Amino acid sequence: MSHNASADTAHASFTHMKDGKPEDWKIIAQSFGEFAKDLPDRIMDHLMLLQGDFGGFPVDRLTHCLQTATRAHRDGKDDEYVVCALLHDIGDTLGSYNHADVAAVLLEPFVSDANHWMVKHHAIFQGYYFFHYLGMDRDMRDNYKDNPHFGRTLEFVSKYDSPAFDPEAETLPLSYFEPMVRKIFAQPVRSLYKEAEGVM
Repeated sequence: MSHNASADTAHASFTHMKDGKPEDWKIIAQSFGEFAKDLPDRIMDHLMLLQGDFGGFPVDRLTHCLQTATRAHRDGKDDEYVVCALLHDIGDTLGSYNHADVAAVLLEPFVSDANHWMVKHHAIFQGYYFFHYLGMDRDMRDNYKDNPHFGRTLEFVSKYDSPAFDPEAETLPLSYFEPMVRKIFAQPVRSLYKEAEGVM
């Protein structure tokens, strides 16, 4: 069950943060900890918003994400990589003009620098296949050739992301990937609040 702020039995007493007392922040930290535990549920729910949204593509956005993750999984990629493949387009709903950035921000506290960079830049790399049809530079990705994650992102886009629009291709269900999502989002590897983990 998702956390409901209105159901809290205790609330901080301040109306301006400058007036907060230690007991206020103890209440808030406890509430944050409970809310954070439900993050995997919210991620799964948000993925389901992609179902039925085709955007002109041959498969809906959820199927595309599932196919991308399926391809990466079948190719032997580890759970973190597969979860990145699954969530790479989760930003489509709210980030119409920067979907890759939205996905990257969600994943950043939980994944390696390499996987974060790959997700953040995948939209530029996939542009090789269609930017020129839109009056854009298809070789925009070449601006990143010196980046150590260039090859990783090129592989992701060419092997897993770009071919994942086939209505006949193997598409593992979302439930198959749920344990991986829960594993990756169980504990951040980096966060502004990392030092407060024992409190929150």
